[in-house]
Amino acid sequence: MFTGSIVALITPMHDDGSVDRASLKKLINYHIASGTSAIVSVGTTGEAATLSYDEHVAVVMLTLELAEGRIPVIAGAGTSATAQAITLTRRFNDSGVAGCLSITPYYNKPTQTGLFEHFKAVAEQTDLPQILYNVPSRTGCDLLPETIARLASIKNIVAVKEATGNLSRVSHIQQLVDNENFILLSGDDASALDFMQLGGKGAVSVTANIAAREMAQLCALAAQGDFIKARLLNQRLSLLHQVLFVETNPIPVKWACKRLGLVATDTLRLPMTPLTDHARLVVENALTKTGLL
Repeated sequence: MFTGSIVALITPMHDDGSVDRASLKKLINYHIASGTSAIVSVGTTGEAATLSYDEHVAVVMLTLELAEGRIPVIAGAGTSATAQAITLTRRFNDSGVAGCLSITPYYNKPTQTGLFEHFKAVAEQTDLPQILYNVPSRTGCDLLPETIARLASIKNIVAVKEATGNLSRVSHIQQLVDNENFILLSGDDASALDFMQLGGKGAVSVTANIAAREMAQLCALAAQGDFIKARLLNQRLSLLHQVLFVETNPIPVKWACKRLGLVATDTLRLPMTPLTDHARLVVENALTKTGLL
């Protein structure tokens, strides 16, 4: 369940900012039909930063309810304070989630020792599998390969989502980690295929929100070692990988989901603002060239 195309799912909202249950159900059904391996609920793309604690938990639980056991659900977790991250993670104990995707503490820029102690403390408070999430462009701190290797020795820390786009990290982590079952997942769609060719086992994907079947096929081809076909497919998707970040994620992908009829609105909560008119043209052009429109 921690391999293949794992979608970093958007959180659909009504015009007033409340969660859109009907659109969420539609998205979940779309991913099940498309072969998506698992759903990350309320990660960065799911706007975890603008949901309250209660809302965060409620969206994960609603996703579980609507999934009805048909697809694994991974709960986005982690905050900038270790005690709060423990509280959030423990809330998902016995909930039915497959595991937690735990982001590095943001803004306060802990040392590598601080990062190790943070994730160790969280992991010790749950039996749920933990996926480390390293995205320094959003958090302001970088979980280095040496620290990942130390954390990989903890029983229920089973994987890392590496979203730096730095492909040299793959072999570096592999060399340092003394655990053959530890899973490396790409968190950067643009380099995900190369990441998998170097030994990664899948991707936690933004692109999968709108090209679910194609990303599932891409990851399956990579797993089979058929990188000729995989590269041809990736060439078709490469424009999407780029333009979905023409403005801050999840602004473009949420608009694209609405444009494709997957959700009713592209509502975001402040300080996130709607996709600009110029960027809409860019995203629409990519949807057309990719064949999604």
